[in-house]
Amino acid sequence: MLIRTTLALWLAWQVLSPQAMQHYQAGVQADQNKQFEVAITEFRKVTEMDPKFVDGFLRLGLASIENREYGPAIAPLKEALRLDPESVPAHRFLGYALLAQGYAAEAIPHLEKAHETAALGIAQTQVGKLAEAVANLQAALEQRPGDPDLLYYMGRAAGLLSKQSVDTLLTLEPDSARAHQAMGENYFVLRQMPEAEKEYLAALRLRPDVPEVHLELGQAYAATTQWAKAEQEFRAETKLQPGNAEAAYRLGDALLQQGKVREARAELERSDHLLPDMPETLYALGKAASLENDAAAAEKAWAHLIALEKEGSLAAQAHFGLAALYRKQGKTAEAQHEMQEFEKLQAATPNAK
Repeated sequence: MLIRTTLALWLAWQVLSPQAMQHYQAGVQADQNKQFEVAITEFRKVTEMDPKFVDGFLRLGLASIENREYGPAIAPLKEALRLDPESVPAHRFLGYALLAQGYAAEAIPHLEKAHETAALGIAQTQVGKLAEAVANLQAALEQRPGDPDLLYYMGRAAGLLSKQSVDTLLTLEPDSARAHQAMGENYFVLRQMPEAEKEYLAALRLRPDVPEVHLELGQAYAATTQWAKAEQEFRAETKLQPGNAEAAYRLGDALLQQGKVREARAELERSDHLLPDMPETLYALGKAASLENDAAAAEKAWAHLIALEKEGSLAAQAHFGLAALYRKQGKTAEAQHEMQEFEKLQAATPNAK
């Protein structure tokens, strides 16, 4: 930062008059001190004294952005680009300012020239260029994986792209198995299970071997506690896709809900083998082992779950299960500790038990 500032001052010294140079130096100092209004005033004076000095307009635009005055930043940044069309910083900051003001389409070419994948992905989302947006936001997330804005826009762009694809499917092939499946998924999200069931069954009549539909129909039955029907659909999915860990988990859970503990445990162990460390499987596996009085296996599954997922309802349930396990073994201190952890998580996670 110091080297860049020194270089900028040296370049300014070569082209600016002594009076303009004083205002430029004052602007740089004010900007470094986060006195952005002072910086704006000083840089504006520089542009008035020397209307051909690119960096004066660039710094005026940047100071305005830093002061969250995005609209006033646009004109000086456009002037900087008129003076120097290849200025990457000017393209970058103009793209930011335009995007902040809602001019997403106008911002895109500037953000492309500056290779600003994050802001570019956001702008593309806003103008409906969804496939490009997803690609750019994914690239940006690789650099900033926990950024909440990027995560939000990635979810939004992916969701809109998914809806766009489904809308096209429903328009072009409304009577296909996949169209009925898509409609079933929509009804499932809306918790309209009879309608979802109708659509899933229509899909299966057209293509009995279409992947995932038995799984989704089983989930609709599970949501209404029709466990025997759910078991039938999950079992059908495991036959179609024996390597599908979720199908094995869902079948194991449905069996467990009906008290078929031994068969449930076998499916849950298969699911854990296919896709280790899935918290839902580990909780159900611990529960099945506990019901078979296999305390060691239950403890192992629940402890592993907690090591992977320290918060949330599944972690709370695992602590509760361990508390009961230790109490039965006469391990009073351990049981008390697990109950304390359960109560702590229960307070943060309603209906954790």
